Amino acid sequence: MNSVLFVVSAADHWTLNDGSLHPTGYWAEELAEPHRLFTEAGWQITIATPDGVAPTIDAGSLTPAAAGGEDRAAAIVAYLDTIGSELDEPRSISDVTVADYDVVFYPGGHGPMEDLAVDAVSGRIMTEALDSGRILGVVCHAPAAMLAAKRADGSWPFTGYRMTGFTDEEETLGGLAPKAKWLVQSRLVELGAVFVAGEAWGEHTEIDRNLYTGQNPASSAALAGEIIAAVTAKSA
Repeated sequence: MNSVLFVVSAADHWTLNDGSLHPTGYWAEELAEPHRLFTEAGWQITIATPDGVAPTIDAGSLTPAAAGGEDRAAAIVAYLDTIGSELDEPRSISDVTVADYDVVFYPGGHGPMEDLAVDAVSGRIMTEALDSGRILGVVCHAPAAMLAAKRADGSWPFTGYRMTGFTDEEETLGGLAPKAKWLVQSRLVELGAVFVAGEAWGEHTEIDRNLYTGQNPASSAALAGEIIAAVTAKSA
């Protein structure tokens, strides 16, 4: 049976450049849709967070406008309810071993910009997944977690990798760019990523070697589907 480790932010806020706290967490669709697709594929799923703290849903991700309508929002909530026990009692990322999983997956939301971006354990998990050849899937704001990744010599593992993530344009259109201490796209480019931005809010994924990235919530299902296809082809 294939297995996937979900590394989820434990943050319930994002500290803005004026010191105020913006309520956040993980983006519901970016966890629910990949989890559902991996489950339907028969995969075993483990959810882990920093210190095993139960993750917080970004309430904004459950509004009809953000989720794609009232029915879609209700469906996402209903699915998350079915995995409530997994979310209420996640493992600590300090206690997981990358070698135990076929895939490592990071859902987004602004939460990763608060905690995973500076979490050395998460950075190690990302580096080990990338260097081992396992598929590393990262969507939307979760590429912020790449900022904490580094090799023993201090180099950044993702230098030269083609990737996508939540764009500066999307952050601006969402109204939070002026309040942010830093922006995901800009920071990744500064570190040496080859960032490919698609149309704002549109489905867009990038695959470079074993790094699979999605730009935004609309890309989460497509990203999961590409990961499933790749693992299935490899094991065929």
